[in-house]
Amino acid sequence: MSWNLNKVSARAMIVAGIYALGVIVIILSVTISYNWLWALPFALLLAVVATANTRQRRHTILRNYPLLGYARYLFESVRPEFRQYFFESDLDGKPFNRRQRSIVYQRAKNVKQTVAFGMQENATAPGHEWVSHSMFPVKIKEKDLRVTIGNSLCSQPYNASILNIGAMSYGALSKTAISSLNNGAAIGGFAHNTGEGGISEYHLQGGDLVWQIGTGYFGCRDKSGLFSPELFSINAGRKEVRMIELKLSQGAKPGHGGILPAAKNTPEIAAIRNIDPHTTVYSPPGHTAFSNPVGLVQFIGQLRELSGGKPVGFKICIGDKQEFIDICNAICFTGIAPDFITIDGAEGGTGAAPLEFTDHLGMPLYDALSFASATLKSFGLNNDIKLVAAGKIITAFDILKALSLGAAACYSARGMMFSLGCIQALKCDSGHCPVGIATQQPSLYKGLDVTDKKVRVANYHRNTIHAAIEIMEACGFRSLDDIQPTRFFRKVDALHTRSFDEIYFNNKENRYKESHFDTGVLN
Repeated sequence: MSWNLNKVSARAMIVAGIYALGVIVIILSVTISYNWLWALPFALLLAVVATANTRQRRHTILRNYPLLGYARYLFESVRPEFRQYFFESDLDGKPFNRRQRSIVYQRAKNVKQTVAFGMQENATAPGHEWVSHSMFPVKIKEKDLRVTIGNSLCSQPYNASILNIGAMSYGALSKTAISSLNNGAAIGGFAHNTGEGGISEYHLQGGDLVWQIGTGYFGCRDKSGLFSPELFSINAGRKEVRMIELKLSQGAKPGHGGILPAAKNTPEIAAIRNIDPHTTVYSPPGHTAFSNPVGLVQFIGQLRELSGGKPVGFKICIGDKQEFIDICNAICFTGIAPDFITIDGAEGGTGAAPLEFTDHLGMPLYDALSFASATLKSFGLNNDIKLVAAGKIITAFDILKALSLGAAACYSARGMMFSLGCIQALKCDSGHCPVGIATQQPSLYKGLDVTDKKVRVANYHRNTIHAAIEIMEACGFRSLDDIQPTRFFRKVDALHTRSFDEIYFNNKENRYKESHFDTGVLN
């Protein structure tokens, strides 16, 4: 008599086989040796697990393969690590390749930063970029590469480094990570953007702060979630706060609000953000303090006054170009100019965002930066408003490219995370960051040693600035003003190369259309 396998459930056969294993273990223990009894609990456990999996209906793989199916989840969980360490080349990784990550690690640890045996990139491939050097290198005096931010309406201008820590909130990052970043900023003399989560005690370790205010007005909101001038004045008056940045949108998820789940809203977080603990709090996509370009610039003027004349600007990922033009018109109409505008490219990072927003919304950094720079010049605002670039800034070459397109300074967020020891595990939104950076689990963040990591943050900044100086000297740039787009080039196809000036500034459509908004609307 033969078995008809079509009539026998594979699941039933597996479970029956496991139970049979248990019976065999018992028989062996009784007839041969009791030493076999150690296997009995293991066999029974497998039988129970297999039975449970065949009865559940949520996971088809485990239902059909009640034990072997776990291998699939195991392999999936370690896929990023296997890909990163065994299969990717030095230039393949996303969003940052091994070569980019390694240079940050090397500079943070203050170890050898040179490479051997020549270029790994394909110099003839479209997208390859370079800057033209000079036959007559120079020695520059501008050794610290700093820029003053603050126009005539600002009474407390800030002398900023060209490389600063990008916006990352406490809550998204751990207390040890924030403390390390701020201590590193204090050591190196550069600025630390708080992110929109408010100012925590971990931000107050001696480093200069750029206090970012988002749509949730954390740290300056009343019980209804509206902007509170009184609370704003208290925090803006802190000596550590050197600039205020109003966040309109960010590159990784422009036009998308955020949510703080009740489970993460601890009493500590609630006190920092001026919200009730253990409640779910939403950050809306847009601001409630203003609703049009004139209202925006008037609100900026209010923030400057309430802060005692500190530099105030806004952060934006540009979408509709006309809206940016409308803001410039509003600035000219009201006479209220922000001190700076942070341009966040669509390639900017975040701990969590919908895939469609991350991949398909917003203008890339260099397109946005060149557009904003040209637009400010056309309105005669380029001397009053400094541009700050954010979005995959890692190396000195990244910084100089941004400066050539109109930026005065740059933010780096993920670069600074790498200096803390980030391994690009891509688990920022899980709460299980293996190196204790993007997590609130004590068992993980306590492994991040502030006394060591703060030095690495400062080292990364110092060595990157030094690299920028070396490039400038090789190219004959005596000052930051000499960094021009005519000296930077990109291979656009197999046969043609274009300068950044040709790509981003020449032969463009008429960008400066008549504004669509009603300049008579003042509220």
